[in-house]
Amino acid sequence: MGLIPVFVGLGAFSARAETSAGGETDLFSLGQSLFETYAPAEIKAEFAFPTREQWDEFAARLEKTRQTGSLAELAAYESEARVALLALRALPEYADYADWLAERLDEIAVAKEATATAPGPASQPQPAPLPGKNANAPLRRPGAGVPMYDLWRKRMAERVRPTRADEFLAEVKAAFAAEGVPSELAWLAELESMFNPKAKSPAGARGLYQLMPVTAKAQGLSLLPFDERVQPEKSARAAASLLKRLHGLFGTWPLALAAYNAGEGRVRRALQAAEEKTFAGIAPALSTETRLYVPKVLATLAEREGVEPEKLAAPKP
Repeated sequence: MGLIPVFVGLGAFSARAETSAGGETDLFSLGQSLFETYAPAEIKAEFAFPTREQWDEFAARLEKTRQTGSLAELAAYESEARVALLALRALPEYADYADWLAERLDEIAVAKEATATAPGPASQPQPAPLPGKNANAPLRRPGAGVPMYDLWRKRMAERVRPTRADEFLAEVKAAFAAEGVPSELAWLAELESMFNPKAKSPAGARGLYQLMPVTAKAQGLSLLPFDERVQPEKSARAAASLLKRLHGLFGTWPLALAAYNAGEGRVRRALQAAEEKTFAGIAPALSTETRLYVPKVLATLAEREGVEPEKLAAPKP
């Protein structure tokens, strides 16, 4: 049975399905109705709309794998997720949910590439030495020291720039710059929310930069009577302020980004346990989600802004 809009059960973008009175509708019933109304006959012939239990089981299983599973275990979702996305594209009102699954498919695809048999040293292309330089001197590739950066760089080069970025990019870049953080990092919103200011995760994160309630409050945002996380400028200022603090704690952007995704406590413990000082040194101890997240962010900045990881400036005082 095809597990079609599982991400509605996750509540990934619940803001779309609000009643005029401001409360959420029954998303499961809405999904059933849309499936029956809009799904083509060939889709209905191949897939049945999942029960609530099947829906929730797939959602929970996928999220658990991202947190505690291996790259190979995540890669194993490829066929199931691609089938689900194909079916979901047939439902016009579910564009946001399809975008959410497409982001997960990006992770799954890179996880699959990363677990494939690595080519031997002889097949690795070597950059030519610069004129006047010692041909035997080691040359450093962009993103060296960030596992899976090359895989993400290739993938992001093929990815279409999100159209919603044009609506918010100038505002959020200005907010990052005001906090003394490189404005290029405002592109974090592409990964976190696809520039949807009302995006909401299953865990309760919300806004362009997917801030959790506790994190948002710590950064000075109010959740009541109005949730300031959905306001682009305030969300951006809070995210930039947090990133600046994390960079101050860990000293590098890869580690700061890992802490933004996984939490500073987990990153600190991993560094201490491994007696390491770099993201590459602790990546195996982090969740699959975070291992994929850090190189994806850095590859996105390189593609959207032309800034390679080692050229990304430190925060200003």
